[in-house]
Amino acid sequence: MTLSLTRHLSKAMMAIGLAFLSGCAAGYKPVPKVFHEATIQPYRLDSGDRLRVTVFEQASLTNTYTVDQAGYIAFPLIGQVVARGQTLPQLEGAIAQKLRQGYLRDPDVSIEIDRYRSIFVMGEVGQPGQYSYVAGMTVLNAVAVAGGFTSRANQRDVDVTRKINGEVLSGRVPITDPIIAGDTIYIRERLF
Repeated sequence: MTLSLTRHLSKAMMAIGLAFLSGCAAGYKPVPKVFHEATIQPYRLDSGDRLRVTVFEQASLTNTYTVDQAGYIAFPLIGQVVARGQTLPQLEGAIAQKLRQGYLRDPDVSIEIDRYRSIFVMGEVGQPGQYSYVAGMTVLNAVAVAGGFTSRANQRDVDVTRKINGEVLSGRVPITDPIIAGDTIYIRERLF
């Protein structure tokens, strides 16, 4: 990683951290019910997810595609396809439907996640930063990937910021809670 990119990433993470901390100072609210429900719902795609799209017997269309910042994938023949907020079966159906419109008679489309979007771990951990998400991860797994807790860390519960249905929500959860791709985890300093 170049020095300027490292500095840029560091500044961005500090800005996110300050924004998060200012929100925490305003008062703690219980985690909304939808916050936990998001961990058991079907996975919803968003920017940064990399997908392996297979179109049966169409080698020229079978490839890896990344969901861009606007929430689309650029697919041959049919152009931009909305991916943000879609489940894998929904996106398979959307691509198949567009391919039926003059390109293929009966396309068989299959999609799997090649790489999930990143998570961010900040605060009292050994190496704060951006990390790869792995399906089934918990807060504790994310902390371990980020170098473990510092000696000053609150190891009981953490603040998690999560995007649900286009809305950014934050809440305090135990370290055993599951996380989802795209989460930002902030480990607070303990009081004593």
